[in-house]
Amino acid sequence: MRTGEPLPSVEDVLAALATGLWHWDTAAGLVTVDAEAARLLGLPAEPVTLTEAQTRARLHPVDWNEITGVVRLAVAESTLAEVRIRIMDGDGSVLRVVRSRSKPSFDPDRQAYELIGTLQEVTEPTPGTAAARSAVTGDWRRSREAFLLDAGRALAEARSTAEVLRVVGGLSMPGFTPDGLVVFGAEGDRLTITGQHGHQPGDMNPFSHMPLDTDYPATEVVRTGRAVYLSSPEEYKERYPVTWPLAQVFGRRSWAFLPLTVAGRTMGAWMAAFTYPVAFTPDERAVLTTVARMLAQALTRAGAAETARELTDGLQRSMLPSLGPGIPGIQVAARYIPTGGGLQVGGDWYDMIPLPSGRFALVIGDVQGHDVRAAGLMGQLRIALRAYAAEGHRPDAVLSRASRFLHGITASGDDTLADLRFATCLYAEADPTTGRLEIARAGHPDPVIRMADGTVMTRPTAGGLPLGIDPDADYPTTRFTLEPDETLMLCTDGLIETGGHDMESGWRRLRATLEGHQDDLESLADALVQAVHGPSSHHTTGPLADRREDDIALLLLCRPGEGCGCGGGVTQRRAVRRTLLSVAQDEPDRIAEARQHVRDLLHDWNSSEQVDSAVLLVSEMVTNVLVHTDADALLLAEVLLLAEVTGEEGVRRLRVEVFDTGDDLPHRRRPGELASSGRGLILIELLADAWGVDPRGEGKSIWFELCEPAPAPDRP
Repeated sequence: MRTGEPLPSVEDVLAALATGLWHWDTAAGLVTVDAEAARLLGLPAEPVTLTEAQTRARLHPVDWNEITGVVRLAVAESTLAEVRIRIMDGDGSVLRVVRSRSKPSFDPDRQAYELIGTLQEVTEPTPGTAAARSAVTGDWRRSREAFLLDAGRALAEARSTAEVLRVVGGLSMPGFTPDGLVVFGAEGDRLTITGQHGHQPGDMNPFSHMPLDTDYPATEVVRTGRAVYLSSPEEYKERYPVTWPLAQVFGRRSWAFLPLTVAGRTMGAWMAAFTYPVAFTPDERAVLTTVARMLAQALTRAGAAETARELTDGLQRSMLPSLGPGIPGIQVAARYIPTGGGLQVGGDWYDMIPLPSGRFALVIGDVQGHDVRAAGLMGQLRIALRAYAAEGHRPDAVLSRASRFLHGITASGDDTLADLRFATCLYAEADPTTGRLEIARAGHPDPVIRMADGTVMTRPTAGGLPLGIDPDADYPTTRFTLEPDETLMLCTDGLIETGGHDMESGWRRLRATLEGHQDDLESLADALVQAVHGPSSHHTTGPLADRREDDIALLLLCRPGEGCGCGGGVTQRRAVRRTLLSVAQDEPDRIAEARQHVRDLLHDWNSSEQVDSAVLLVSEMVTNVLVHTDADALLLAEVLLLAEVTGEEGVRRLRVEVFDTGDDLPHRRRPGELASSGRGLILIELLADAWGVDPRGEGKSIWFELCEPAPAPDRP
């Protein structure tokens, strides 16, 4: 080339080197080739666009199937795809051999491959020479490695027997591809068919339940554990004359029957049948043997997984109840979400128990651990609780007996080997007519109440140690009423703490879901699970979820009223918040719970100073009752939201009453400068908008009221 002349084009350079360019888009199903590539394909030497069918007609069928495995491997490893292709002429003979080099890419949106590459003719070495053997062996090994790697990945990812069979049916073996596949199993002395590919329904019926002593290649493989290779129909007919008529109708030319062996045991046989003669060289037999081993392992894994799923479903059906018929005046919804892995049945449970009195009991609990031992203890403990409840015991007695029972079955035997376990539990007895609840709690999270106006609060209840720790533990009972339009939520700690949350942050997440939900109870249960894990794959009677950090049990109890939306649809909620707390004289620590309860009740109050005042006054009044009386104190707080009157903030009123059975009326004292008491009424006079003392037959009530100020105007 003289100085100053323009550089030749890429096409000219490649043509001079007898190298063609081609482009293949599997989404469009088109292959575009330049003039040189067209010549190498046996077409006129001019650019042309071919369909996949037209291109396939120019290639040896075995080589076309081999391309698929090579391309997948190249995409997975981000390397070039290189393969030798035999170009065929019109009469079926090999016209030439070309080498294809391409850079494939995969588009996940279109689920398609795109390849741009070159074609170059290669000179075949003289048959029988060292160069010929080296070339054939090198290409075969590269194709075999690519195929086996791809097949191994696909079989390892298959999770069921059906998926394994689909993967095997789609395999394209290097140099030879069967058009009929059958996986045989064995039950007793009979041959069974696990799956097949390339046959019409009913074609394989004559081979199903065939006795293992039949003169048939698959039965021989199952009996002996040795492969059978049949390269021609004549060989098949000679070795197995009895069953040859059954195989003859399929028109195959070669067969390979290989044992499916795992841990030295032959579990079945795999048949690969071909419509063209196959010599079954040592390399070909090596590939078939390797695939058979991978297939046997994949089928074993899939079978074990399916058995575990069946066992899981059986355990779930036996250990978790359905909620049964509806309860007049009450709506109930439940969810159980197991932890991922293993049997997916852990120590969490829920139950609903009809009681002889016409009431019903709600139980929710969590046995320590997520293993089979926890699941077994959960089942035993659930049965024991149902038995104690059916005997008519009160909630505190039910939990006391259950704790003694669990301690007995976990602490028995050699102390050094004992598997000590405990369980948290909450037992609630409910009267559907009045909404009255009696709750006993054993180390379990407190229940949660969603009030009529959407306000959500934890409901502090008295509690004892988890079950199984102390066989003589006591479990005090807390009583309160579930008002119309209110919803009670009981859950295990998995619902709260999953996702890296602690009890406080996890509770804030659930509270937002509870407050914002305005549909029926079933959709609320779904929303609570989705807030933690995303869409749930399990309802009370549905399939189990497959990935969880901790077990979850959830119970929702709603007492519908005139403005309740738990039955479906969005309704106007009543603007009433009411709660009832009992504080015994020997429970001074519950004064802090009372303060927090009032603060939660006023979570949207316009004046934070008034909230502090209300909390202070509640603390003073309850403390005064505990110090100066011997009876229990009852704290009743009621907030009325009168939005319907003016539609403006600042019209709500808080009224707090403290009841006791003492007859002495409080009186104002003049405490000294260093006195530690005597300032209760002075604080009430200073902070309350109104207050008073009312005799109530036996005892009295002390009350105060706070009126909410109007919200501050927005400033620019």
